[in-house]
Amino acid sequence: MKRAVAVLGATALAAALVAIPSAAFAADASYRTLSTAGNPDWMRSLSDSRSLASLSIPGTHETISIHGGAWTQTQEDFGDSGATLTAQLNAGIRMIDIRARVNTGNTFTIHHGATYQNANFDDVLNKLGDFLTAHPGETVVVRLKQECTGEIGSCTDVTGQSSFIDIFDAYVAKRPNLWWSPSVSRSSAAAMPALGAVRGKVVLAVLNGARGGRYSNYGLAQFDGWNDGNSTYVQDNYTVSSVGAIATKRDQVRRFLDATSAGDPSKMYVNFGSGSSVFAQPQQVAGGALGVQGVDPFLLIYLNEGPEVHTPVVRTGVLMLDFPGGGLINKIISFN
Repeated sequence: MKRAVAVLGATALAAALVAIPSAAFAADASYRTLSTAGNPDWMRSLSDSRSLASLSIPGTHETISIHGGAWTQTQEDFGDSGATLTAQLNAGIRMIDIRARVNTGNTFTIHHGATYQNANFDDVLNKLGDFLTAHPGETVVVRLKQECTGEIGSCTDVTGQSSFIDIFDAYVAKRPNLWWSPSVSRSSAAAMPALGAVRGKVVLAVLNGARGGRYSNYGLAQFDGWNDGNSTYVQDNYTVSSVGAIATKRDQVRRFLDATSAGDPSKMYVNFGSGSSVFAQPQQVAGGALGVQGVDPFLLIYLNEGPEVHTPVVRTGVLMLDFPGGGLINKIISFN
């Protein structure tokens, strides 16, 4: 969205926003029904020897983006200060996407573009810590990205602060037992762990800069090429030019899902179902609009189809979703 704002300018954007219908399809089991899922301990029964990469994991894109209106909100609102994250974790979400602004006092605040999401990084870590203490058989994978570019539609980091990675290191140092330590070292990237090694811990998948690229060697070694948009193990075609182009986004998700299912089980594949532009809101891409099927309902149908329709999916990898419904979360988890 922020890229589209920069291109159009304020006057053209205002005219465009008035012209676009905002209504998305009604909630169903795939969309905007997160609270119908209850999977706080779904990893507990899995073997310790299972590679984290081999799992089918439901995730959320812009995990705590609940403020800013229809062009900014990407998740159902279950409360500020990280309460929305807790609701997602209890539903079964196990990969999250956190976007941080450098703020005063060498702190991170959570933003989606220019919009502060009424949560700070301490809130995120507190909620993760509380959840993993109560559910020690689980793990949570985190993608952390520096959000601010200083461009129109984005935020601007507060000046005079430490570097993004120095601030991150300070957060890790305050709660070292929360993190799987091999994933939060800037000097050496981590190999893909088995589930038993990371139970009760947060695993950093990647630490991304504001314009893409990976900071140092933080995270998992296989994501050394995770940049802005697509990379070898990531599908993130985030620009959906119009409601009509949701069909293209669905096909991109499907093709990457099929590649994941048939791919190397020692590699983690991350498939973003999210997308937007000035002419397509996140809720429309996720839930559908104007007679066009959204990504979430498409996925639930596709995952339920048998061999008479297409080669069945045997592993989803990580599906990073906007407004996921309880039925879709349950279905992804069922592949484990």
